[in-house]
Amino acid sequence: MGDSHTKPGDGTDADDANADDALEIRRATLEDQDAVVELTSDIWTDRGGDYLQYVYPDWLEDPDDDHKRTFLVDASGSDGDGDVAVAGLVQAVVLSPDEAWFQGLRIHRDYRRRGLSRRLNRACFDWARERGATVGRLMIFSWNAPALGASRSAGYEPATEFRWAHPAPDPDASGPDSVSTADNAARAWRSWSQSAARDHLQGLALDPDESWALRELSRTDLVHFAADEGVFTVDRPSGVAGVSYRNRTYDRETEAGDTEHWVEYGVSAWDDVDAARSLFAAIARDAARLEADRTRVLIPETVDAVSDASFAGAPISDEPDFVLEVDLSGSRGQVE
Repeated sequence: MGDSHTKPGDGTDADDANADDALEIRRATLEDQDAVVELTSDIWTDRGGDYLQYVYPDWLEDPDDDHKRTFLVDASGSDGDGDVAVAGLVQAVVLSPDEAWFQGLRIHRDYRRRGLSRRLNRACFDWARERGATVGRLMIFSWNAPALGASRSAGYEPATEFRWAHPAPDPDASGPDSVSTADNAARAWRSWSQSAARDHLQGLALDPDESWALRELSRTDLVHFAADEGVFTVDRPSGVAGVSYRNRTYDRETEAGDTEHWVEYGVSAWDDVDAARSLFAAIARDAARLEADRTRVLIPETVDAVSDASFAGAPISDEPDFVLEVDLSGSRGQVE
């Protein structure tokens, strides 16, 4: 499931005027699980509930993991708010030598509008900057409009937006163009670096390790993916007309308790509808070979890309997701 800073009335803290500096911010631990479940119990109830209550043990970093840090607002020593033990939560992750990702910001319903989101953001900014990050990003669901304003007030600026395509696994899928999966990292990089998709996405694609996180795609990344025959190029006499790569595979439990095998493709770009058909067909064949039940492919949220994908026969998600970023290279990322 996706992630975002939740809306002020449903998990965040938009009013920073009454900052509660008495509450301690510390590192979250497994012992906090029950309190985190209580914290998230009333968030997104109209959309199936908050996923953090189900994944918290796996989502939390190991004690000696220094590339990820989960910050928690400890309310166990406060008074006047019942039996609340955890008033807020957020996680920061270092994705590359200079890129950080922030996710899972939650504020307890009894502690909203006390400036806790500002303090948690500041903790993330400082921690990431100390580890060399010059930019921090987060994702917000497009339907969560109030969270967009809350994030802008915390110092974030708009970066890009994307959507998911979900071509069905099909061993017999075909398209008008040939698609290669070997010795194509250099050609894939050339195509990606000159594409309109790269411009729109600000060079971002899915991180191979941290789910639902985006970072800048590099030439080295494509070399790595190509070694596993996970890079796809739509080949024409005039050059490469489309590019994608297999990012990772994972299993997800359904609401019915069954397990679905997913294959994820980190980004896709193409020149025209025929190239899109060919690219999605190659992805469908690849997913079928890996015995996938479902796929997801990151595509730019543009009229051309979304309509091309639909015209090419790939089901698409109902709504886009937004990415915002904050400059950590100087004082701009510091919230006073």
